[in-house]
This record gives sequence, structure tokens and C-alpha cells, in this order.
Amino acid sequence: MKAIVKAAPGRGLVVRDVAKPACGPTDVLIRVHHAGVCGTDLHIYDWNPWAQGRCKPPFTVGHEFAGEIVEVGGEVREDFRPGELVTAEGHVICGHCLQCRTGNGHVCQKTQIIGVDRNGCFAEYIAMPAGNVMRLDGIPTEIGGIMDPMGNAFHTVLSTAVHGSVVLILGCGPIGCFAVGIATAAGAAAVIAVDVNPKRLELARKMGATRALNPKTDDVDAAVMELSKGDGADLVCEMSGAPSALHSGFRLVRPGGRVHLLGIPDGDVPIDFATEIVFKGITIYGVIGRRMYETWHLMQRYLRSGRFDPRPVITHRFPLDQVDAAIAAIRSGDAGKVIFQIGA
Repeated sequence: MKAIVKAAPGRGLVVRDVAKPACGPTDVLIRVHHAGVCGTDLHIYDWNPWAQGRCKPPFTVGHEFAGEIVEVGGEVREDFRPGELVTAEGHVICGHCLQCRTGNGHVCQKTQIIGVDRNGCFAEYIAMPAGNVMRLDGIPTEIGGIMDPMGNAFHTVLSTAVHGSVVLILGCGPIGCFAVGIATAAGAAAVIAVDVNPKRLELARKMGATRALNPKTDDVDAAVMELSKGDGADLVCEMSGAPSALHSGFRLVRPGGRVHLLGIPDGDVPIDFATEIVFKGITIYGVIGRRMYETWHLMQRYLRSGRFDPRPVITHRFPLDQVDAAIAAIRSGDAGKVIFQIGA
């Protein structure tokens, strides 16, 4: 089969023929229809320090996908059948550690991520543990193929009550734009989206932002105070990792409010813990992945009900053999969500 492979240490990815994966006794073999491209894939392409310390080439890249079941292992208990359209959680966890056994598998310390620690989904086929696989039940595979990053946004926004809240979203990459739509669908009183990229701000507007602001030209502080009647944001979702955005979030969250952190800074960020955190009595929540499988069920309900439509965020579609073009689209800053159309 054809796959996008990190063949060796160093810059770049290649498209090559590799062996079609075998379907193990507890696996489901899936023909991939759509797969999402993200910043992690860019890091692997660039072979940055994180990738150098984490990844062991050669391996097939990609961790966001949806497709069609073609084979079911003989020991699979779930009633999966060939022809069903499915997606899957890309974090393969141990199931036995303290975190897994207390409902916190999303922070399992033995997690293996497809396309990072094991072969991934930028390929014509992928074999997944059946326990990670979920039926789409009417959700198109183009949407199913980006439910992984969408789930990060659901986890970030809906880890607290949002209805009637003023929500400030800092960073309008694809996950930030998903977060705008989720907060709107959840009944937020106002959703303020902040980014320095005009195209991303336009996507945020399409996803329902009350205000979409550029901190270089707009008064973000004034907008937050206006829409919150002077209290500050009830919830800040920091999606960028930029130090200036982090400090803005701590400044603009109301006393007793919450700051949910998904963005990853490049290095250390000095924080005035007394003024920014302790004296304001705020709650900080670090977000990683999706809660398994609470986030997935919540996301499926939003999608199936029609309350939330992520498709405006998808801006670029490529065939599998155009990996360099897909990476260039992300790097340009002009893209929303980039996807591969593989077997659809």
C-alpha cells in the first residue's frame, strides 16, 4: 500500500510502498478515507528537537483519520462489521496503570500515539485496537477524519460549564476555531477570539465568534470588559502557547475564573504566581488529548445533532502523494484545517 513515511532521521517525509498491516485478533483493519494533517506532523517533517527525542524512524506518519472497516479480528467482542464507517482514538493506552484505572487514560504514562510511536494513518490502510475504534453513524468521514483535534477543542472548552459564560479564546488555529464553534454551540453568552492572522480571524467569525480581534490593532482588554460587564472572562482557553497570550489570559480572566491551557510554549514562560494566579483565585487546567471516552461521546452528540459544524475550518484538501504541498499549506499560515483525501 502507499503511505507517507518518516524514512530516516532528518528533514522531510516520503511517499512509498509499504506492507499492508495485518489485522491482529483484537484489531480492526480500516481502509482510510480521510486523514487530518497537524502541527505534530510538521514537527516530524522538520525533525525538530521534540521529534528527535520521541520518534524512531522508519514509521508511517499521521494520527487523525476516518475510514471503512475491511476486516475484523477473530477475538473482537464488539459487533463491528466490514463496510462500517469509523474513526478511532489515536492514543493507544495500557489499560492497567493508575491513570487508566481511575478514568484518566488520556494521561496514561505508557501511551503510544499512532503516527508518532507506532505506524500511523497517512496510508491506505491502518490496523487499530478494536477498543479504540468508534462508529461514525452518519458522520461523514471528512469530519470523522478530524475528530481527534476537534476532541482537543471539546476537552478544552467543555471541561467546565460554559452556558451563559463569557469565553476568551486565544489563538485561532484549527483547534482554536473549533473551540469558538463549540463554545457558541454550548450557549456561551459571548465568545471572543484573538489572533494576529487575519485569515484565521475570518475563520473564527465563520465559526460564530462574537468578536474576532487582532491584539496588534484591536483593544482586546476593552472588548472583554465590555462583554463581561467589567468582570473579566469566565473562561479563557489558551490555544497558542505564545507567552504574550498566556499573560493576557491571566490578566483578563475574572477573579475565580478558569484558564484552560492547550497551547504549548516553545520554552520557559516566567509567571507572577502571586498576582496572576494566587491572588485572583483562578483554576488552571492543563489539557492533553481527549478524555477517553467521555469527550468522544460528547463530540459525537454535538455533531449528530447538527449543533456544531466544523466544516468551515477545512480549507485545504490534498491527495496522499502531495505531502510537501500539505505541509507547505500549514507552514504558510493561510490554512485552516488541512486534510488528505485517500480512499474516499
